[in-house]
Amino acid sequence: MTIRARMTSSAWLLVTAVLAGCQVGGSTVSDREGYFTWVDEQGRVRHSPIAKSEQKRASEPEPPVAESARARSPDTARTPSRTGPEGDADASEYTLENYPDASQLAKDGYIRPGQRQPYFTWRDSEGNLRVSYFQPDTRSDADKGRAPAPVELTPASVYHAKAGSAPVRTAPEGEPDAFAVLGIDSGGDFLERFSATCCAALDTDDHEDWHEASEFGIDLDEASPWHDFLSGRSPYHAIALSGLADRPDFILRLRSYADDGVFVPSLVFLDRNLKPVRLVTDLVSPFTPETWSRRGFLEAWVPVFPGQGERWLVVFTRDEDLVGQTVLETRRGPKAIPHVTRGELGLRMAGSD
Repeated sequence: MTIRARMTSSAWLLVTAVLAGCQVGGSTVSDREGYFTWVDEQGRVRHSPIAKSEQKRASEPEPPVAESARARSPDTARTPSRTGPEGDADASEYTLENYPDASQLAKDGYIRPGQRQPYFTWRDSEGNLRVSYFQPDTRSDADKGRAPAPVELTPASVYHAKAGSAPVRTAPEGEPDAFAVLGIDSGGDFLERFSATCCAALDTDDHEDWHEASEFGIDLDEASPWHDFLSGRSPYHAIALSGLADRPDFILRLRSYADDGVFVPSLVFLDRNLKPVRLVTDLVSPFTPETWSRRGFLEAWVPVFPGQGERWLVVFTRDEDLVGQTVLETRRGPKAIPHVTRGELGLRMAGSD
């Protein structure tokens, strides 16, 4: 049933004024009545009670005009300054409400209980000023993906000068040379036997000083010196670590670039008298295939300990590495990369880039 009523011109003016007030401000708030008036999508005037939380928000002062006069982005948000927690009768009283735990306050975005959320002002597509409240992002840099992932050290066989890491094995009775035939260490300090063939006689005149600021390269080619190590005859290159004596340790990223083969490195660290301190072999280095902008490479992450007397790094290869090959899967099937005695290596301290 449709009800039609006639209105005088004065009544129409009154209704028009009410509707105009609703449309301009979005709502007409009456603190005395506790109601706000609004117009629905069909143009009908509605009255709704104001909840207590909304009454509190309506009574809060709006952002200063000077701050609202210019647009802000979330990155330049301003947090309203406050002299103390809201509702505190005596801010000098030592309570958790007045003096909250610093770690918990940081997790809460430095917003005390009862405080208004920080906000930023902005203009919409029609030029209207808007105020948006936001929750501060309290995640750590690692959680946000801004911090690099922890370095994962490359698995390897490591021999130390004071405590040889080679396990002691006993040959089966009646087969005293069985382990020797299989190439298995039958006991004793492997690094001590390695030291008998290295490294006081090494030529270090054409060495490379460590470059701390960036990656640097070394070449192993026909001009490189050779030496008869316990693991076989090999070219080698020496890198001086004396400039890093004040560092207790750091992580070395070692890349061996492929070019008609790849050089599989082993590392021996020497003291200032060229005596072996630590030997690193059998590096389980993954191979990264080449792209249009760079060559493929083997990559290893190895700790270095200048604080424990390591003053030289010598890079070489072993006979058992030369007889092997690196195989990777390609779209055309498996591809074998031979192990060679020549190659280019890149060295960098982790975190130097």
